[in-house]
Amino acid sequence: MTSRESLLPSPVPGKVKARFKWEPATMSALKKCQKFLTRLTRINHMDFEFAFWQMIYLFVAPSKVYRSVYYRKQTKNRYSRDDPAFVVLLSFWFIISATGLSLVLRLPFIAFIKFLFWVVFIDCITIGLIVATLFWFIANKYLRKPTLPKEDVEWGYAFDVHLNAFFPPLIIIHVFQLFFFNVLINSDWFFARLFGNTLWYISAIYYVYITFLGYSSLPNLHRTQFILYPLVPLFFFYILTLVADINICRIIMDFYKYRVY
Repeated sequence: MTSRESLLPSPVPGKVKARFKWEPATMSALKKCQKFLTRLTRINHMDFEFAFWQMIYLFVAPSKVYRSVYYRKQTKNRYSRDDPAFVVLLSFWFIISATGLSLVLRLPFIAFIKFLFWVVFIDCITIGLIVATLFWFIANKYLRKPTLPKEDVEWGYAFDVHLNAFFPPLIIIHVFQLFFFNVLINSDWFFARLFGNTLWYISAIYYVYITFLGYSSLPNLHRTQFILYPLVPLFFFYILTLVADINICRIIMDFYKYRVY
């Protein structure tokens, strides 16, 4: 097996012909977006098995997820997703996390809806638009290899990287944490603070590392290791919160509760 072969399951064979139509490299970002939105209405064309395995590998071996980008580039001449299955599954996790938080904080139904909209449209989409645009600009302006033919990083791919990096923190902070919030994290013990802040720090590591993998996997980019630099100040901030008696997870939960009331 070569280093570029994906260990994730291959897309469903019966759907290959419909999905692997070659697209010109000059296809505009708007046209790609329109095509992606159109496919949201075609559930039977989505490869949910492949998207599900991507989510698993984002936890256990995130580097393997990005090996599939070579496969997509070779077959479709694009790095960004054209299958919205991952987005659909991510939407279900948003609903699950919002439901869990509403039960833990005993929020009314209206507050549940507000929290769901906040996480989707502010935490994920709005911040994602900002982060993806920033990395898209930096990658095209400063990280392209001068010796290779000019090939811009797709903005859609930059947003895909954000969604990939966003998924593990969503599960850790918005799902896994809920099982321990009332019984442990929401207290003044040092161990409670250590446990909650460690969950937050692990989530930050996942986001930064998966973002780094997303850009380092592109053959036309170099010096992508700068993306890992924020891990150093994040570590010192993590230590500072433990020393200064700051429970980050409790602060975040209080913030969400304040926003929905």
